[in-house]
Amino acid sequence: MITEFKLPDLGEGITEAEIVKWKIKVGDMIKEDQPIVEVETDKALVEVPSPRDGIVIETPFQEGSIAKVGETLVIIGDEGDLNKPKKEAGGIVGVIEEAEEKPPKVLATPAIRKLAKELDIDISKVTGTGHEGRVTADDLRRFAEEKATGVKGEGDSYGSIQRIPLRGIRRTIAKTIAVHQHAAAHVTHMDEADFTELHLLKEREGKALLERGIKLTYLPFIIKAIIAGLKEYPIMNSTIDEEKEELIIKQYYNIGIAVDTKDGLMVPVVKDADKKNIIQLAEEIQKLADDARTREIDLKELKGGTFSITNVGALSGTYATPIINYPEAAILAVGRILDRAWVIEGEIKIRKITPLSLTFDHRVMDGALVARFLKTVIRHLEDTGLILIELT
Repeated sequence: MITEFKLPDLGEGITEAEIVKWKIKVGDMIKEDQPIVEVETDKALVEVPSPRDGIVIETPFQEGSIAKVGETLVIIGDEGDLNKPKKEAGGIVGVIEEAEEKPPKVLATPAIRKLAKELDIDISKVTGTGHEGRVTADDLRRFAEEKATGVKGEGDSYGSIQRIPLRGIRRTIAKTIAVHQHAAAHVTHMDEADFTELHLLKEREGKALLERGIKLTYLPFIIKAIIAGLKEYPIMNSTIDEEKEELIIKQYYNIGIAVDTKDGLMVPVVKDADKKNIIQLAEEIQKLADDARTREIDLKELKGGTFSITNVGALSGTYATPIINYPEAAILAVGRILDRAWVIEGEIKIRKITPLSLTFDHRVMDGALVARFLKTVIRHLEDTGLILIELT
């Protein structure tokens, strides 16, 4: 019995997936629930299991291709199905004989044909760019490079170019970032926070936690400060329902943390962050970041955020204009901590000053409210006693 296994609904509104890696090949005997292919959906890698025991008859999609939900992913049959002859194309009169395919005529000099043979290139597959379509040495070298790297090279009127398929996380970012940019009215408000006391606390407590395998960063403290601000100004923790013309105030606090990976930016979400102490937040942030970088993160861990943080300071950035992770209403960029001369009660002191850039949806809130929200966040960052710290 032949089974055409179609790409299933993977949830979370996913309509398509990129074929990243086949774990089987035609002719393999497979078992039910055995992983057969690894696909990428909205930044997460997912293994798709086989629906039945059987033999692999065909895998219609190549690695790097995009499959839509409902399209045939793999054809599975019984052991005797693999070598069955394909049905002949018939009509009302009878079987239609296929015309013999004639090889295309290739224009090339004997020297070029010799070079193609040396490079192990089928010259009939090379597109000639010379006079009247003749194949040139450059055409052969370009074809060989494309064959070796999988990257198609060509040229425009100014010189050579390369075309690289938009795949993986970069494809997802390319598809969504413009939507995010145009879906909200982006405005960025900037301020500065004195991290001096927070720095001392982190350094002091971080050494003891490191011995327990926990890396303490500034992020848990920033999350706590943000939650204090969100509770004081709930509209910052909202989304806008354009169809119903309503604001939806979220009464839970799921904080997205931007993570820079070799494949692109990912934003895992710390769920119910208000219910976790500093140590729990530190452990979860560490695990989410590790899972994101190794691509072991689950799709559900990238969903459900209500407010996001991006740490541009990790790459020596100061101020930024981050794009809102729509449908959230705001995102905070934390800049690089700088030792600066700072006036405190009339005296100049060296303090650790951190730039903060808060992008918000101006349809949802006004600048004055945003300024007050950020001042609340800053107050909690500068006075660590205002944050409930549990370091035991």
